[in-house]
Amino acid sequence: MVAFVLRRLLISVGVFFVATFLMYLLVANAGDPLEDLYGITDPGDRAARIASRTEIMQLDTPVVLRYFDWLGGFVSFLWGQGTLGVTRTGQAVGPLLGLALGSTLRLVLLATVLAIVTGVAVGIVSALRQYSSFDYTITFFSFVFYSLPIFWAAVLLKQFGAIAFNDWLGDPVVPLPVLLVLALLGGLFAVSLVGGRSWARRSAAFAAGAVVVAAVLLVVSQTGFLARPALGPVGVALLGLAAAVGVTALVSGLAARRVLIASLAGAVVGIIIYVATVGVLGDPTWPLLLGLFALTLVVAGGVGAGIGGIDRSRAARAAVLSAAVVALLSFVDWLMYAWPGYVTSSLGRPIATIGSNTPNFSGTLWETTLDTLTHLVLPSVTLVLISFAQYTRYTRSSMLETMNQDFVRTARAKGLTERTVIMRHAFRNALIPVTTLVALDFAAVVGGAVITERIFGWRGMGSLFIEGVYTVDPPPVMAFFVVAAAAVLVLNIVADLVYAYLDPRIRLS
Repeated sequence: MVAFVLRRLLISVGVFFVATFLMYLLVANAGDPLEDLYGITDPGDRAARIASRTEIMQLDTPVVLRYFDWLGGFVSFLWGQGTLGVTRTGQAVGPLLGLALGSTLRLVLLATVLAIVTGVAVGIVSALRQYSSFDYTITFFSFVFYSLPIFWAAVLLKQFGAIAFNDWLGDPVVPLPVLLVLALLGGLFAVSLVGGRSWARRSAAFAAGAVVVAAVLLVVSQTGFLARPALGPVGVALLGLAAAVGVTALVSGLAARRVLIASLAGAVVGIIIYVATVGVLGDPTWPLLLGLFALTLVVAGGVGAGIGGIDRSRAARAAVLSAAVVALLSFVDWLMYAWPGYVTSSLGRPIATIGSNTPNFSGTLWETTLDTLTHLVLPSVTLVLISFAQYTRYTRSSMLETMNQDFVRTARAKGLTERTVIMRHAFRNALIPVTTLVALDFAAVVGGAVITERIFGWRGMGSLFIEGVYTVDPPPVMAFFVVAAAAVLVLNIVADLVYAYLDPRIRLS
Protein backbone atom coordinates (compact mmCIF):
# COMPACT_ATOMS: atom_id res chain seq x y z
CA MET A 1 0.00 0.00 0.00
CA VAL A 2 2.87 2.38 0.75
CA ALA A 3 4.27 1.82 -2.73
CA PHE A 4 0.83 2.50 -4.23
CA VAL A 5 0.44 5.77 -2.34
CA LEU A 6 3.95 6.94 -3.24
CA ARG A 7 3.40 6.10 -6.91
CA ARG A 8 0.09 7.98 -6.95
CA LEU A 9 1.68 10.98 -5.25
CA LEU A 10 4.46 11.12 -7.85
CA ILE A 11 1.91 10.98 -10.67
CA SER A 12 -0.13 13.68 -8.90
CA VAL A 13 2.90 15.98 -8.78
CA GLY A 14 3.20 15.80 -12.58
CA VAL A 15 -0.52 16.37 -13.07
CA PHE A 16 -0.41 19.27 -10.61
CA PHE A 17 2.50 20.93 -12.45
CA VAL A 18 0.81 20.75 -15.86
CA ALA A 19 -2.58 21.89 -14.50
CA THR A 20 -1.17 24.92 -12.66
CA PHE A 21 0.88 25.93 -15.70
CA LEU A 22 -2.16 25.86 -17.99
CA MET A 23 -4.32 27.67 -15.46
CA TYR A 24 -1.76 30.45 -15.00
CA LEU A 25 -1.49 30.97 -18.75
CA LEU A 26 -5.28 31.08 -19.15
CA VAL A 27 -5.81 33.62 -16.35
CA ALA A 28 -2.87 35.82 -17.35
CA ASN A 29 -4.19 36.04 -20.92
CA ALA A 30 -7.88 36.39 -20.00
CA GLY A 31 -7.85 40.17 -20.39
CA ASP A 32 -5.98 43.37 -19.69
CA PRO A 33 -5.28 43.88 -15.96
CA LEU A 34 -4.72 47.61 -16.62
CA GLU A 35 -8.05 48.21 -18.34
CA ASP A 36 -9.69 49.91 -15.35
CA LEU A 37 -6.86 52.47 -15.18
CA TYR A 38 -7.17 53.74 -18.75
CA GLY A 39 -10.20 55.83 -17.86
CA ILE A 40 -8.34 58.04 -15.33
CA THR A 41 -8.44 61.58 -16.71
CA ASP A 42 -5.28 62.89 -15.03
CA PRO A 43 -2.38 61.76 -17.29
CA GLY A 44 0.17 61.91 -14.47
CA ASP A 45 -1.96 59.92 -12.05
CA ARG A 46 -2.83 57.42 -14.77
CA ALA A 47 0.80 56.85 -15.71
CA ALA A 48 1.84 56.49 -12.06
CA ARG A 49 -0.87 53.93 -11.32
CA ILE A 50 -0.13 51.95 -14.46
CA ALA A 51 3.56 51.88 -13.58
CA SER A 52 2.81 50.81 -9.99
CA ARG A 53 0.49 47.96 -11.04
CA THR A 54 2.88 46.87 -13.75
CA GLU A 55 5.62 46.56 -11.16
CA ILE A 56 3.41 44.72 -8.63
CA MET A 57 2.06 42.24 -11.22
CA GLN A 58 5.38 41.99 -13.12
CA LEU A 59 3.58 42.71 -16.38
CA ASP A 60 6.84 43.62 -18.06
CA THR A 61 8.02 40.01 -17.57
CA PRO A 62 7.03 37.18 -19.95
CA VAL A 63 4.11 35.16 -18.60
CA VAL A 64 6.07 31.90 -18.53
CA LEU A 65 8.74 33.45 -16.30
CA ARG A 66 6.02 34.87 -14.09
CA TYR A 67 4.59 31.37 -13.68
CA PHE A 68 7.92 29.91 -12.62
CA ASP A 69 8.42 32.82 -10.21
CA TRP A 70 5.00 32.01 -8.71
CA LEU A 71 5.85 28.30 -8.61
CA GLY A 72 9.09 29.00 -6.74
CA GLY A 73 7.20 31.09 -4.21
CA PHE A 74 4.58 28.34 -3.81
CA VAL A 75 7.20 25.64 -3.17
CA SER A 76 8.87 27.90 -0.61
CA PHE A 77 5.45 28.60 0.92
CA LEU A 78 4.99 24.87 1.54
CA TRP A 79 8.16 25.00 3.66
CA GLY A 80 6.95 28.08 5.54
CA GLN A 81 9.31 30.55 3.89
CA GLY A 82 7.80 31.83 0.63
CA THR A 83 4.49 33.44 -0.31
CA LEU A 84 1.64 32.80 -2.69
CA GLY A 85 2.21 36.16 -4.29
CA VAL A 86 0.30 39.41 -3.95
CA THR A 87 -2.88 40.75 -5.49
CA ARG A 88 -2.79 43.58 -7.97
CA THR A 89 -3.29 45.98 -5.05
CA GLY A 90 -0.22 44.61 -3.26
CA GLN A 91 -2.11 42.58 -0.65
CA ALA A 92 -0.58 39.21 0.33
CA VAL A 93 -2.61 36.26 -1.01
CA GLY A 94 -1.72 33.84 1.81
CA PRO A 95 -3.86 35.51 4.49
CA LEU A 96 -6.71 35.98 1.99
CA LEU A 97 -6.60 32.27 1.19
CA GLY A 98 -6.69 31.35 4.87
CA LEU A 99 -9.79 33.47 5.49
CA ALA A 100 -11.54 32.30 2.32
CA LEU A 101 -10.80 28.61 2.94
CA GLY A 102 -11.99 28.80 6.55
CA SER A 103 -15.21 30.50 5.49
CA THR A 104 -15.86 27.99 2.71
CA LEU A 105 -15.19 24.95 4.88
CA ARG A 106 -17.60 26.23 7.50
CA LEU A 107 -20.23 26.72 4.82
CA VAL A 108 -19.95 23.56 2.75
CA LEU A 109 -18.61 20.83 5.03
CA LEU A 110 -21.67 20.70 7.29
CA ALA A 111 -24.00 20.78 4.30
CA THR A 112 -22.03 18.10 2.46
CA VAL A 113 -21.89 15.76 5.46
CA LEU A 114 -25.64 16.17 6.07
CA ALA A 115 -26.40 15.56 2.39
CA ILE A 116 -24.22 12.43 2.32
CA VAL A 117 -25.61 10.93 5.54
CA THR A 118 -29.27 11.64 4.80
CA GLY A 119 -29.00 10.88 1.09
CA VAL A 120 -27.26 7.53 1.58
CA ALA A 121 -29.62 6.47 4.40
CA VAL A 122 -32.78 7.42 2.50
CA GLY A 123 -31.44 5.90 -0.73
CA ILE A 124 -30.85 2.55 0.98
CA VAL A 125 -34.33 2.51 2.55
CA SER A 126 -35.83 3.50 -0.80
CA ALA A 127 -34.02 0.60 -2.51
CA LEU A 128 -35.13 -1.89 0.15
CA ARG A 129 -38.73 -0.77 -0.35
CA GLN A 130 -38.64 -0.54 -4.12
CA TYR A 131 -41.90 0.55 -5.79
CA SER A 132 -43.52 1.26 -2.42
CA SER A 133 -45.27 4.51 -1.53
CA PHE A 134 -42.13 5.59 0.29
CA ASP A 135 -40.01 4.91 -2.79
CA TYR A 136 -42.33 6.88 -5.05
CA THR A 137 -42.48 9.77 -2.57
CA ILE A 138 -38.69 9.99 -2.22
CA THR A 139 -38.24 9.71 -5.98
CA PHE A 140 -40.69 12.54 -6.57
CA PHE A 141 -39.13 14.92 -4.06
CA SER A 142 -35.60 13.99 -5.14
CA PHE A 143 -36.29 15.07 -8.70
CA VAL A 144 -38.07 18.21 -7.48
CA PHE A 145 -35.09 19.23 -5.33
CA TYR A 146 -32.59 18.34 -8.04
CA SER A 147 -34.41 20.49 -10.61
CA LEU A 148 -34.56 23.55 -8.37
CA PRO A 149 -32.33 26.43 -9.54
CA ILE A 150 -30.06 27.06 -6.59
CA PHE A 151 -30.45 30.84 -6.71
CA TRP A 152 -34.25 30.55 -6.72
CA ALA A 153 -34.24 28.11 -3.79
CA ALA A 154 -31.89 30.42 -1.88
CA VAL A 155 -34.11 33.46 -2.42
CA LEU A 156 -37.22 31.54 -1.29
CA LEU A 157 -35.41 30.35 1.83
CA LYS A 158 -34.39 33.90 2.60
CA GLN A 159 -37.98 35.08 2.35
CA PHE A 160 -39.77 32.23 4.14
CA GLY A 161 -37.01 30.57 6.14
CA ALA A 162 -35.61 33.76 7.62
CA ILE A 163 -37.75 36.87 7.20
CA ALA A 164 -41.16 35.23 7.66
CA PHE A 165 -39.87 32.84 10.32
CA ASN A 166 -38.27 35.63 12.33
CA ASP A 167 -41.56 37.56 12.21
CA TRP A 168 -43.44 34.46 13.38
CA LEU A 169 -41.06 33.95 16.32
CA GLY A 170 -42.41 37.16 17.82
CA ASP A 171 -45.62 35.21 18.53
CA PRO A 172 -44.90 31.53 17.81
CA VAL A 173 -48.48 30.27 17.56
CA VAL A 174 -49.26 27.79 14.77
CA PRO A 175 -52.39 28.96 12.86
CA LEU A 176 -55.14 26.37 12.47
CA PRO A 177 -54.92 26.16 8.62
CA VAL A 178 -51.16 25.58 8.81
CA LEU A 179 -51.65 22.97 11.53
CA LEU A 180 -54.19 21.09 9.40
CA VAL A 181 -51.97 21.15 6.31
CA LEU A 182 -48.92 19.92 8.24
CA ALA A 183 -51.00 17.21 9.93
CA LEU A 184 -52.20 16.08 6.48
CA LEU A 185 -48.61 15.93 5.23
CA GLY A 186 -47.60 14.00 8.35
CA GLY A 187 -50.33 11.45 7.71
CA LEU A 188 -49.27 11.01 4.08
CA PHE A 189 -45.66 10.56 5.15
CA ALA A 190 -46.72 7.92 7.69
CA VAL A 191 -48.55 6.06 4.93
CA SER A 192 -45.42 6.09 2.77
CA LEU A 193 -43.36 4.71 5.65
CA VAL A 194 -45.74 1.90 6.55
CA GLY A 195 -46.50 0.82 3.00
CA GLY A 196 -48.59 -2.22 2.22
CA ARG A 197 -51.74 -2.57 0.10
CA SER A 198 -54.29 -2.92 2.90
CA TRP A 199 -56.57 0.12 3.09
CA ALA A 200 -57.16 -0.51 6.78
CA ARG A 201 -53.42 -0.44 7.45
CA ARG A 202 -52.96 2.70 5.38
CA SER A 203 -55.87 4.44 7.05
CA ALA A 204 -54.52 3.61 10.51
CA ALA A 205 -51.07 4.87 9.53
CA PHE A 206 -52.52 8.09 8.11
CA ALA A 207 -54.58 8.73 11.22
CA ALA A 208 -51.66 8.02 13.54
CA GLY A 209 -49.28 10.26 11.59
CA ALA A 210 -51.75 13.12 11.39
CA VAL A 211 -52.62 12.91 15.09
CA VAL A 212 -48.95 12.82 16.16
CA VAL A 213 -48.02 15.84 14.02
CA ALA A 214 -51.08 17.80 15.15
CA ALA A 215 -50.37 16.98 18.82
CA VAL A 216 -46.73 18.06 18.54
CA LEU A 217 -47.67 21.33 16.84
CA LEU A 218 -50.33 22.04 19.45
CA VAL A 219 -47.85 21.48 22.27
CA VAL A 220 -45.27 23.69 20.56
CA SER A 221 -47.87 26.39 19.96
CA GLN A 222 -49.44 26.36 23.42
CA THR A 223 -46.25 26.09 25.46
CA GLY A 224 -44.18 28.60 23.47
CA PHE A 225 -41.49 25.94 23.07
CA LEU A 226 -39.72 27.77 20.25
CA ALA A 227 -39.40 30.90 22.37
CA ARG A 228 -37.84 28.97 25.27
CA PRO A 229 -36.84 25.52 24.03
CA ALA A 230 -35.30 22.91 26.32
CA LEU A 231 -34.88 19.17 26.60
CA GLY A 232 -33.76 19.01 30.21
CA PRO A 233 -32.32 15.93 31.92
CA VAL A 234 -35.54 13.98 31.43
CA GLY A 235 -35.72 14.73 27.71
CA VAL A 236 -32.04 13.92 27.18
CA ALA A 237 -32.41 10.66 29.14
CA LEU A 238 -35.54 9.48 27.30
CA LEU A 239 -34.20 10.36 23.84
CA GLY A 240 -30.80 8.87 24.69
CA LEU A 241 -32.27 5.55 25.83
CA ALA A 242 -34.52 5.40 22.76
CA ALA A 243 -31.48 6.09 20.56
CA ALA A 244 -29.62 3.25 22.32
CA VAL A 245 -32.35 0.82 21.29
CA GLY A 246 -32.16 2.09 17.71
CA VAL A 247 -28.37 1.78 17.67
CA THR A 248 -28.65 -1.83 18.87
CA ALA A 249 -31.14 -2.61 16.11
CA LEU A 250 -28.65 -1.35 13.52
CA VAL A 251 -25.48 -2.84 15.03
CA SER A 252 -26.63 -6.33 15.97
CA GLY A 253 -30.40 -6.59 16.16
CA LEU A 254 -32.48 -6.46 19.32
CA ALA A 255 -32.12 -10.22 19.84
CA ALA A 256 -28.51 -9.69 21.00
CA ARG A 257 -29.26 -9.00 24.67
CA ARG A 258 -25.69 -8.27 25.73
CA VAL A 259 -25.30 -5.71 22.97
CA LEU A 260 -28.61 -4.11 23.94
CA ILE A 261 -27.57 -3.89 27.59
CA ALA A 262 -24.18 -2.46 26.60
CA SER A 263 -25.84 0.12 24.36
CA LEU A 264 -28.19 1.19 27.16
CA ALA A 265 -25.21 1.33 29.53
CA GLY A 266 -23.38 3.61 27.11
CA ALA A 267 -26.38 5.93 27.05
CA VAL A 268 -26.48 5.90 30.87
CA VAL A 269 -22.78 6.84 30.97
CA GLY A 270 -23.54 9.84 28.76
CA ILE A 271 -26.50 10.85 30.92
CA ILE A 272 -24.45 10.64 34.12
CA ILE A 273 -21.67 12.80 32.68
CA TYR A 274 -24.26 15.29 31.40
CA VAL A 275 -25.86 15.64 34.85
CA ALA A 276 -22.51 15.72 36.68
CA THR A 277 -21.07 18.53 34.54
CA VAL A 278 -24.03 20.92 34.63
CA GLY A 279 -22.21 23.22 37.05
CA VAL A 280 -19.14 23.73 34.81
CA LEU A 281 -20.75 24.13 31.40
CA GLY A 282 -22.35 27.55 31.80
CA ASP A 283 -19.60 29.14 29.68
CA PRO A 284 -17.10 26.37 28.80
CA THR A 285 -14.22 26.25 26.34
CA TRP A 286 -13.93 24.00 23.31
CA PRO A 287 -11.03 22.01 24.79
CA LEU A 288 -13.20 21.26 27.84
CA LEU A 289 -16.12 20.13 25.68
CA LEU A 290 -13.91 17.97 23.49
CA GLY A 291 -12.25 16.47 26.56
CA LEU A 292 -15.61 15.59 28.10
CA PHE A 293 -16.74 14.09 24.79
CA ALA A 294 -13.61 11.93 24.56
CA LEU A 295 -14.01 10.87 28.21
CA THR A 296 -17.62 9.88 27.55
CA LEU A 297 -16.67 7.72 24.58
CA VAL A 298 -13.75 6.04 26.37
CA VAL A 299 -15.78 5.18 29.47
CA ALA A 300 -18.74 3.99 27.39
CA GLY A 301 -16.47 1.84 25.22
CA GLY A 302 -14.90 0.25 28.29
CA VAL A 303 -18.27 -0.43 29.89
CA GLY A 304 -19.62 -1.88 26.65
CA ALA A 305 -16.60 -4.15 26.18
CA GLY A 306 -16.94 -5.38 29.77
CA ILE A 307 -20.63 -6.19 29.34
CA GLY A 308 -20.35 -7.68 25.86
CA GLY A 309 -18.46 -10.85 26.76
CA ILE A 310 -17.70 -12.84 23.61
CA ASP A 311 -19.54 -10.18 21.62
CA ARG A 312 -17.48 -7.36 23.09
CA SER A 313 -16.60 -5.76 19.75
CA ARG A 314 -20.19 -5.04 18.74
CA ALA A 315 -21.16 -4.22 22.32
CA ALA A 316 -18.37 -1.66 22.65
CA ARG A 317 -19.30 -0.13 19.28
CA ALA A 318 -22.96 0.14 20.24
CA ALA A 319 -22.11 1.66 23.63
CA VAL A 320 -19.83 4.27 22.05
CA LEU A 321 -22.46 5.23 19.45
CA SER A 322 -25.17 5.54 22.10
CA ALA A 323 -22.92 7.67 24.32
CA ALA A 324 -22.09 9.88 21.34
CA VAL A 325 -25.81 10.43 20.67
CA VAL A 326 -26.38 11.41 24.31
CA ALA A 327 -23.42 13.80 24.16
CA LEU A 328 -24.91 15.39 21.05
CA LEU A 329 -28.30 15.72 22.76
CA SER A 330 -26.59 17.35 25.74
CA PHE A 331 -24.87 19.83 23.44
CA VAL A 332 -28.19 20.65 21.78
CA ASP A 333 -29.85 21.10 25.18
CA TRP A 334 -27.26 23.69 26.22
CA LEU A 335 -27.75 25.53 22.93
CA MET A 336 -31.49 25.53 23.59
CA TYR A 337 -30.86 26.98 27.04
CA ALA A 338 -28.91 29.85 25.46
CA TRP A 339 -31.48 30.46 22.72
CA PRO A 340 -33.66 33.13 24.47
CA GLY A 341 -30.60 35.23 25.29
CA TYR A 342 -29.34 34.98 21.74
CA VAL A 343 -32.74 35.98 20.32
CA THR A 344 -32.68 39.07 22.53
CA SER A 345 -29.12 39.91 21.43
CA SER A 346 -30.10 39.58 17.78
CA LEU A 347 -33.05 41.96 18.26
CA GLY A 348 -35.58 39.22 17.58
CA ARG A 349 -34.06 38.27 14.20
CA PRO A 350 -32.07 35.09 15.02
CA ILE A 351 -32.09 33.50 11.54
CA ALA A 352 -29.57 35.50 9.52
CA THR A 353 -29.89 36.15 5.78
CA ILE A 354 -26.38 37.37 4.98
CA GLY A 355 -22.81 36.96 6.17
CA SER A 356 -21.00 34.28 8.15
CA ASN A 357 -21.41 35.91 11.58
CA THR A 358 -22.79 38.98 13.32
CA PRO A 359 -20.23 41.82 13.34
CA ASN A 360 -18.85 42.62 16.80
CA PHE A 361 -21.05 39.97 18.44
CA SER A 362 -19.85 38.70 21.83
CA GLY A 363 -21.30 36.30 24.36
CA THR A 364 -20.83 32.89 25.92
CA LEU A 365 -19.57 29.95 23.89
CA TRP A 366 -23.14 28.78 23.48
CA GLU A 367 -24.31 32.15 22.16
CA THR A 368 -21.40 32.53 19.74
CA THR A 369 -22.02 28.97 18.54
CA LEU A 370 -25.67 29.82 17.97
CA ASP A 371 -24.58 32.89 16.03
CA THR A 372 -22.42 30.74 13.77
CA LEU A 373 -25.09 28.07 13.33
CA THR A 374 -27.91 30.49 12.56
CA HIS A 375 -25.78 32.05 9.83
CA LEU A 376 -25.21 28.54 8.45
CA VAL A 377 -28.88 27.50 8.40
CA LEU A 378 -30.03 28.97 5.09
CA PRO A 379 -26.96 28.31 2.91
CA SER A 380 -26.61 24.80 4.36
CA VAL A 381 -30.26 23.96 3.67
CA THR A 382 -29.86 25.31 0.13
CA LEU A 383 -26.87 23.09 -0.56
CA VAL A 384 -28.41 20.03 1.13
CA LEU A 385 -31.61 20.26 -0.92
CA ILE A 386 -29.65 20.16 -4.16
CA SER A 387 -27.15 17.46 -3.12
CA PHE A 388 -29.66 15.24 -1.31
CA ALA A 389 -31.32 14.11 -4.54
CA GLN A 390 -28.00 13.18 -6.12
CA TYR A 391 -26.92 10.95 -3.23
CA THR A 392 -30.38 9.43 -2.82
CA ARG A 393 -30.74 8.38 -6.44
CA TYR A 394 -27.16 7.17 -6.79
CA THR A 395 -27.31 5.11 -3.57
CA ARG A 396 -30.68 3.62 -4.47
CA SER A 397 -29.38 2.50 -7.84
CA SER A 398 -26.21 1.02 -6.35
CA MET A 399 -28.13 -0.78 -3.60
CA LEU A 400 -30.62 -2.30 -6.04
CA GLU A 401 -27.79 -3.59 -8.19
CA THR A 402 -26.02 -5.06 -5.17
CA MET A 403 -29.15 -6.77 -3.83
CA ASN A 404 -29.41 -8.75 -7.06
CA GLN A 405 -25.87 -10.12 -6.85
CA ASP A 406 -25.11 -13.79 -6.26
CA PHE A 407 -23.30 -13.24 -2.96
CA VAL A 408 -26.44 -11.64 -1.46
CA ARG A 409 -28.57 -14.62 -2.49
CA THR A 410 -25.90 -16.93 -1.08
CA ALA A 411 -25.93 -15.06 2.25
CA ARG A 412 -29.69 -15.47 2.46
CA ALA A 413 -29.45 -19.14 1.51
CA LYS A 414 -27.01 -19.67 4.39
CA GLY A 415 -29.78 -18.63 6.79
CA LEU A 416 -28.40 -15.23 7.79
CA THR A 417 -30.90 -12.71 9.10
CA GLU A 418 -32.09 -9.99 6.76
CA ARG A 419 -30.41 -7.32 8.89
CA THR A 420 -27.06 -9.14 8.61
CA VAL A 421 -27.46 -9.61 4.86
CA ILE A 422 -28.20 -5.92 4.35
CA MET A 423 -25.79 -4.30 6.81
CA ARG A 424 -22.79 -6.63 6.49
CA HIS A 425 -22.97 -7.67 2.87
CA ALA A 426 -25.17 -5.52 0.63
CA PHE A 427 -24.64 -2.12 2.28
CA ARG A 428 -20.86 -2.36 2.32
CA ASN A 429 -20.63 -3.31 -1.34
CA ALA A 430 -23.20 -0.71 -2.38
CA LEU A 431 -20.95 1.98 -0.93
CA ILE A 432 -18.13 1.26 -3.40
CA PRO A 433 -19.53 3.31 -6.33
CA VAL A 434 -20.94 5.90 -3.92
CA THR A 435 -17.40 6.44 -2.60
CA THR A 436 -16.37 7.86 -5.96
CA LEU A 437 -19.21 10.37 -5.86
CA VAL A 438 -18.42 11.37 -2.27
CA ALA A 439 -14.72 11.90 -3.02
CA LEU A 440 -15.40 14.07 -6.06
CA ASP A 441 -18.12 16.00 -4.25
CA PHE A 442 -15.89 16.76 -1.28
CA ALA A 443 -13.16 17.92 -3.64
CA ALA A 444 -15.61 20.13 -5.51
CA VAL A 445 -17.06 21.82 -2.44
CA VAL A 446 -13.60 22.80 -1.19
CA GLY A 447 -13.52 25.06 -4.22
CA GLY A 448 -16.49 26.91 -2.83
CA ALA A 449 -20.18 27.26 -3.64
CA VAL A 450 -19.95 30.34 -5.84
CA ILE A 451 -23.67 31.08 -6.27
CA THR A 452 -24.54 30.34 -2.66
CA GLU A 453 -21.67 32.49 -1.40
CA ARG A 454 -22.84 35.37 -3.57
CA ILE A 455 -26.46 35.19 -2.46
CA PHE A 456 -25.72 34.86 1.25
CA GLY A 457 -22.74 37.26 1.36
CA TRP A 458 -20.01 34.75 2.29
CA ARG A 459 -16.42 35.71 1.48
CA GLY A 460 -15.14 32.27 0.57
CA MET A 461 -13.13 30.44 -2.05
CA GLY A 462 -15.69 31.06 -4.76
CA SER A 463 -15.52 34.81 -4.22
CA LEU A 464 -11.72 34.70 -4.25
CA PHE A 465 -11.77 32.89 -7.59
CA ILE A 466 -14.42 35.05 -9.26
CA GLU A 467 -12.81 38.34 -8.26
CA GLY A 468 -9.40 37.12 -9.44
CA VAL A 469 -10.80 36.12 -12.84
CA TYR A 470 -12.74 39.37 -13.28
CA THR A 471 -9.69 41.51 -12.46
CA VAL A 472 -7.25 39.29 -14.44
CA ASP A 473 -5.22 38.74 -11.26
CA PRO A 474 -3.46 35.34 -11.38
CA PRO A 475 -2.20 34.94 -7.75
CA PRO A 476 -5.68 34.76 -6.08
CA VAL A 477 -6.93 32.43 -8.81
CA MET A 478 -3.87 30.22 -8.45
CA ALA A 479 -4.35 30.09 -4.67
CA PHE A 480 -7.89 28.87 -5.26
CA PHE A 481 -6.74 26.40 -7.90
CA VAL A 482 -3.96 24.98 -5.73
CA VAL A 483 -6.41 24.11 -2.96
CA ALA A 484 -9.04 22.71 -5.35
CA ALA A 485 -6.53 20.66 -7.35
CA ALA A 486 -4.84 19.31 -4.22
CA ALA A 487 -8.24 18.30 -2.83
CA VAL A 488 -9.13 16.42 -6.04
CA LEU A 489 -5.79 14.59 -6.17
CA VAL A 490 -5.67 13.66 -2.49
CA LEU A 491 -9.31 12.60 -2.24
CA ASN A 492 -8.97 10.38 -5.30
CA ILE A 493 -6.13 8.56 -3.53
CA VAL A 494 -8.28 8.30 -0.40
CA ALA A 495 -11.13 6.88 -2.50
CA ASP A 496 -8.83 4.15 -3.83
CA LEU A 497 -7.84 3.24 -0.29
CA VAL A 498 -11.50 3.13 0.78
CA TYR A 499 -12.25 0.81 -2.15
CA ALA A 500 -9.71 -1.66 -0.79
CA TYR A 501 -11.28 -1.46 2.68
CA LEU A 502 -14.83 -1.96 1.43
CA ASP A 503 -13.99 -4.77 -0.99
CA PRO A 504 -11.29 -7.24 0.14
CA ARG A 505 -10.94 -8.44 -3.47
CA ILE A 506 -9.28 -5.14 -4.36
CA ARG A 507 -5.54 -5.14 -3.81
CA LEU A 508 -3.29 -2.09 -3.85
CA SER A 509 -0.01 -3.00 -5.46
